[in-house]
Amino acid sequence: MSEDGALEGMVLEAKAGFFDVDTSAGLRVCKLRGRLKREKKKTDLCVVGDRVRIVTTAPGEGVIEEVLPRRTVFSRRHPGQTHREDVLVANLDQLLVVFAFGDPPFHPRLLDRFLVVAEHNGVHARIVINKADQEDPAQRATALRYAELGYPVHFVSATDGTGLEELEASLEGRLSALAGSSGVGKSSLLNALSPGLAIRVAATSTAHGKGRHTTRVATLHPVAGGWVADTPGIRELGTWALPEDDLDHCFVEFRPYLGACGFRNCRHRCEPRCAVREAVEAGAIRRERYESYRLLLDEEER
Repeated sequence: MSEDGALEGMVLEAKAGFFDVDTSAGLRVCKLRGRLKREKKKTDLCVVGDRVRIVTTAPGEGVIEEVLPRRTVFSRRHPGQTHREDVLVANLDQLLVVFAFGDPPFHPRLLDRFLVVAEHNGVHARIVINKADQEDPAQRATALRYAELGYPVHFVSATDGTGLEELEASLEGRLSALAGSSGVGKSSLLNALSPGLAIRVAATSTAHGKGRHTTRVATLHPVAGGWVADTPGIRELGTWALPEDDLDHCFVEFRPYLGACGFRNCRHRCEPRCAVREAVEAGAIRRERYESYRLLLDEEER
């Protein structure tokens, strides 16, 4: 507690204008101070993972006086609002991108988007493929190609416990977030890692193969000596505030070739003497990843 009686803590859940804040004096349910609400920003004022300073107003209640600067964020362009940032979790140490064998299907292009967001925000990324009991050899081979790029890949099963011990060890002492489409089993994984949480889960819809949005708001849970955020299912992930000039650097396998192109502002499309495209033709960069880059570049330019 500071000299002015304020407490510092971390936001565990943000819902309907109320914020559950974990402090050294216990949990406080808080509201934002009015002056903070009046601040005009193109981002969320306070989210899960934010470090805040609060003042207690009643037993178990308080007011957030200040949101401390964020180290990192996991954010996207707000769906339907091109000029607004949608911050899902603040102060992340690592992002666990979750996909699954079976339904919903594994989408490498969506995975590439998650990895670009992580690289842009300086957040370490891990790839988690759930439902290992339904393993598809072709999808496994595709996932393992990302391990060659330096991204740890975990094949796990929330049903029979496959791979959970290694995944659990990666959570200790870190603030992590599980992110991915609905139905891949994020909540089920958390329940398997920490059975006492008893997070509600729902089956994947058989009508359209997409998961149901069981998790409505991001929530931080204590798991394996760290904190893990269970985020809502994501079907749209537009990058936020990513300069076109920085996009190529977010593809880790491009980096050895950046600066070696014939033009300093090379976009790696059709320019002559492009070192990146030459690496694609030589097989040093997978064509699928290059196509993901091209799609994202087109999107950013629009």
